[in-house]
This record gives sequence, structure tokens and C-alpha cells, in this order.
Amino acid sequence: EAALAVKGVSFVNSSMVFVNEQKFYASTDGSRIEQYIIRGFPNFVVTATDRSAGNFQTREALGGPQGMGYEYVEKYPWLAEAEQAGNEAVAKLKAKSVVPGKYDLVLHPSHLFLTIHESVGHPTELDRALWWEANYAGTSFLTPDKTGKLQFGSKIVNFVADRTQPAGLATVAYDDEGVHAQKWHLVKDGVFVDWQTTRDLAAATGRKNSYGCLHADSWGSVPFPRMPNVSLEPAKENVSLDNLLADVKDGIMIYGRGSYSIDQQRYNFQFGGQTFWEVKNGKIAGMLRDVAYQSRTTDFWGACDALGGQATYALGGSFNDGKGEPGQSNAVSHGCPIARFRQIKVLNTAA
Repeated sequence: EAALAVKGVSFVNSSMVFVNEQKFYASTDGSRIEQYIIRGFPNFVVTATDRSAGNFQTREALGGPQGMGYEYVEKYPWLAEAEQAGNEAVAKLKAKSVVPGKYDLVLHPSHLFLTIHESVGHPTELDRALWWEANYAGTSFLTPDKTGKLQFGSKIVNFVADRTQPAGLATVAYDDEGVHAQKWHLVKDGVFVDWQTTRDLAAATGRKNSYGCLHADSWGSVPFPRMPNVSLEPAKENVSLDNLLADVKDGIMIYGRGSYSIDQQRYNFQFGGQTFWEVKNGKIAGMLRDVAYQSRTTDFWGACDALGGQATYALGGSFNDGKGEPGQSNAVSHGCPIARFRQIKVLNTAA
């Protein structure tokens, strides 16, 4: 009703999905582990139409799924966002179409989580790098010989894998072969330093311990390596959105997930979003549309020159991430602050 009250909104689709996963694990090593794992995904999509022009635009909720129950519905300001989404869907109908070129990008966590998932989460799965997993979504441009050597991003870029993160969709106490949940760096000070591993993969990295990444989506599925929560650490300083915008002369700010494409080695990619805002001389100058950016993984993260502080940090995530044949699904979160990237190629998706 909050969105439908906005003039120009034609309809709203909404849903709530909750999962209460109860797992019992026993092994000949002596493990007896019982876990209850709760996940929730409230969502909506607002559609605005311009019948005279034969045009329509949508705006999806930015909240995303969380490792929480109904308290997430009570905590998040869904009604306020629904009204905002209605206004933005209508505004997109008349928004200026982007001029292709190179822009500084300021990316909100509701958008950047998906770029992290595809360009950081998947290529650091060691089974992909070893070609144990190739047919479903490809392998990885990362290889074991690059560990500790490859400059993955700028020096401010630090990615952590964390199966203990509060409200994380991939947060557990133990994985599905009884290994205790852990937190570790995948990228440290811009350098690629480690992998996602299981007990049978750990030796390939020269380590004696697994990082606890084994998962099966049911008792009848074969356990295999799955992604933990993978997140970009915020700046230690109290850097705000205004601080990041202040040094942008000609840029674009992006909110929300949109269409995307990435190659079979997780290296060349393209991402869209939900809403796009022109930034001129440090200020939001108006809405844009038809925006997508293209880059290569190491070029993109190397272009990251500023991160927001903890106050700008938020969790996004994928409620159904597919892998394997026969296919399995798991849920995984990606936290990040607002982040700035210099001179990224932007194209017009309507051209």
C-alpha cells in the first residue's frame, strides 16, 4: 500500500521466505553436532508504467536476505523503503539516459555485494582453481601459484571469509564435515593470500587444517565445497558517504542489484543496478538510467581508492546460490562499506 499510494506506480509484487534448517551430523571421528539455522528473505518489486510512451521501470527492495527470522521484518523500515521505491520507480521513467564513458563510481553495499560474490567469492573457491568444479559457472583465473603473490586490488582492499559473521547467511557453528567455523583473510592489503578450503582440499594449499567450507543442501546430497560469507572490510576511520562523494567531479552512484555477466574464469564482467545517480563536483545531480559498468577483476579492485567506515557497512547476499551437477543451492552473505572506484568504463544498456 505504501508503494501503491505513489502516483504512477502500477503494481507491487512482494514475498517473504523463511527457512528453519535443522541439521544433525555424526562421524566416525566422534562428532555429534546438532544445529538450527534460520534465514529470512522479505522482498518486493515496485513497477511504474508510462502508458503513453509504452515504458515501464522497476525498483526492487534493497534490504536483501539475512540470517535472521521474523525479527528482520520488524527491524527493517520496509514501509518507508516501499514508498521510496515507488518514487524512484516513477522517477526512472523520466531519468536521463547515461552517456557512455569512464566515470568514478561510488557503490552502495546493496549493489557491491553482488560484484564481490561473483568476482571475489567464486574465484577463491579452490575446487574451481583445481578444475574439480568447471561445468557449472566455470573455473577461476586464480591458481595456487598466485597465492601470496598476486596483487588482487589496491592496498586498502581486504577481503575476509567468515563463517561466524552475525546475521550471515553462511554462518554456522560447524561445517558439514565437523570443522569448526572460522574467519580468515582471502585478500590482505590488496594481495591475494588464501582460499576457501575443505578437509580434502587443505593439503593443496600447504596447510594442515580446513577452513570449514564443506556443505550439502540436504541429507540426500553429496557434500562439496561451498562459499562462506565473503566480505570487504571497511575503513578504520569514520569515512562517510559525503566524504566519498566530495572528491568526485564526474561520477555515478549505484544502488541495488541488477543484471550482470561474468566470464568462465571470473575475470571479465559487467554489472547493472537498481538506481543510478549522477555525481557532479561532489554532489548528487539527478537520476540516470540505462547504466552498466565493465571491468576486469584485478583492474576493478585495483581502482578502489576509498572505503566508507563501519557506519556505512551493510550485509547483502544470495539466498539461492547454485553450484555443482546435480545442482545444489546454498545461501551466502557479503558485507561491505560504500566504496569508490576511479575511472571505470560505463556503457549505455539501451544503446
